[in-house]
Amino acid sequence: MKKHIANGFTLLNLLFGCIAILYILHPLKTTDAAGDQWQHLSQQLSYASVFILLSAIVDFFDGFVARLLNSASEMGKQLDSLADTVSFGVAPSLIVFRYLELILSADFAPYTAFLYSIPAFLIACAGAYRLARFNISTASSVNFQGVPIPAAGMLTASFPFIFISGKTGLLSGVFSSQWFWYGYIVVISYLMVSSLPMMSLKSKSISVKKDFWKILLAVVAVVAASLFQWLAVPIVFMSYVILSAVMLPREQH
Repeated sequence: MKKHIANGFTLLNLLFGCIAILYILHPLKTTDAAGDQWQHLSQQLSYASVFILLSAIVDFFDGFVARLLNSASEMGKQLDSLADTVSFGVAPSLIVFRYLELILSADFAPYTAFLYSIPAFLIACAGAYRLARFNISTASSVNFQGVPIPAAGMLTASFPFIFISGKTGLLSGVFSSQWFWYGYIVVISYLMVSSLPMMSLKSKSISVKKDFWKILLAVVAVVAASLFQWLAVPIVFMSYVILSAVMLPREQH
């Protein structure tokens, strides 16, 4: 019975991911102005992002519950990866796909724009590969190999909130270019499948000396959120990658 409680959280993660996909696939209402379409699409995708974030919360608790009840199992491990592939792989890929499709439709016929948007699903493929590698890994390190798929998924889910908040400023021209999105696809996919060491944010006990970098990241998150609101998410993500690159190799020598 105990193992089904944790699996229930995992299935809830999957359910939220499926609901996010439904919001993403909802037809976009046509408007005359391209700016209105961008804003309307971002508003629509923000509902999907809410469910991706809910998936992340539930994903945290299913592991916590499994450890608390001592009910971790091989089935739970595989089920968790399947749910994560949908919630943090497929759903975020569709968000990028919808933005690319909208941008490309200004210069190409609908079918061509559709085809040129398909590279967005490289994110889902990279995430699935990373999860499969994690499942068969025998490494005992407390840190991660490559960026965890929930972190990549939440980064992508932050974009609709950034756009509807109107905080893009000088970056608005960058975000409305297909080359930004193609670059984002390549970078985020590489970070997931790479062997780069990434620090785990979990700690059994809080120690200023041991957890200095994690505390620093938390400070960056608080300051960035107060100054930049949703733009804080990519700022914190980049800080996480940079701190991992600077800190972990030193720990290993």
